[in-house]
Amino acid sequence: MTALRAVDCVRLPVPDLDAGLAFYCDRLGHELLWRSDTAAAVRLPDDDAELVLQVERPEPEVDLLVGSVDEAVAEVVAAGGSVVDPASDIPVGRVARVADPFGNVLTVLDLSRGRYGTDGDGQVLGVRPA
Repeated sequence: MTALRAVDCVRLPVPDLDAGLAFYCDRLGHELLWRSDTAAAVRLPDDDAELVLQVERPEPEVDLLVGSVDEAVAEVVAAGGSVVDPASDIPVGRVARVADPFGNVLTVLDLSRGRYGTDGDGQVLGVRPA
């Protein structure tokens, strides 16, 4: 079994979402996918991964897509890794942070509840079921 399947998103800290969107959308030409009060995702045109601008944490993060967070955490631990933050629910599924034996922290998430549904302006309206 392979726990880590794909890059879901790269999360980048920005001091202000509007300023971040002005740079990535208006100046660099990325398309807005969705936006909430604390984060916004833009499309990477040659990839399914999203670039998520966020104001919640000061550090960048790569979120890795897995089929099941609980199974992926168990697989990483069985292989010699450890749990940094246990699995918890998020609107689109579940998320956890694990570490490999070398101290690298990996954020794993599944989309077991679906993906964000948005209005015409990209505002998140809810979750579209998987």
